[in-house]
Amino acid sequence: MNLILLGAPGAGKGTQAEKICEKLSIPAISTGNILREAIAGKTEMGLKAKSYIDAGKLVPDEVVIGIINDRLKEDDCKNGFILDGFPRTIPQAEALDRMNVRIDRVIDIEVADEKIAARLSGRRVCLKCGATYHTEYKKPVTDGICDVCSAELVQRKDDMPETVLDRLKTYHEQTEPLKDFYAEKGILRIVEGQQEVADTTALTFKALED
Repeated sequence: MNLILLGAPGAGKGTQAEKICEKLSIPAISTGNILREAIAGKTEMGLKAKSYIDAGKLVPDEVVIGIINDRLKEDDCKNGFILDGFPRTIPQAEALDRMNVRIDRVIDIEVADEKIAARLSGRRVCLKCGATYHTEYKKPVTDGICDVCSAELVQRKDDMPETVLDRLKTYHEQTEPLKDFYAEKGILRIVEGQQEVADTTALTFKALED
């Protein structure tokens, strides 16, 4: 099964991608990860991407699409894949169509903006060991201190309220129109994100079968 996962930043689609991987034994293809892999592997498209990144520029669509195309030709994608983070825009979705890539299902994880803002802005991370906490849902034993290594916990720039709101605004403007794009093809399924990850996963698996 060839899948696309949609959802605003903080909606939890990365976690759902992992769950689907385990269930269907197919790879999850994250744009960020394959960009890094292509650059590390010094592929033709990877070197092009590196030239833009080194110059402080955004990697253009045609390079990202080329890297995606190369990745989908690898053996582990023969039985299916999950695209997480691509496409992000209508032009990217149209480019995927031109590549003759068959998409069986598009799952959109829906979570209200205010819940995402609360979820992300409350997150705290340990820069030393990578452990994550939350000011409401997963508090450390000692406020501001990592339970694992006793280092100080910090709020990442990406999780600051103003940054979260900017990311959500970009999502609604550029990526959310993909819902209509795939609804017209009859392959979109909406999953309402739940408080408990397991509940969201159960709904996601049901959406794969509908």
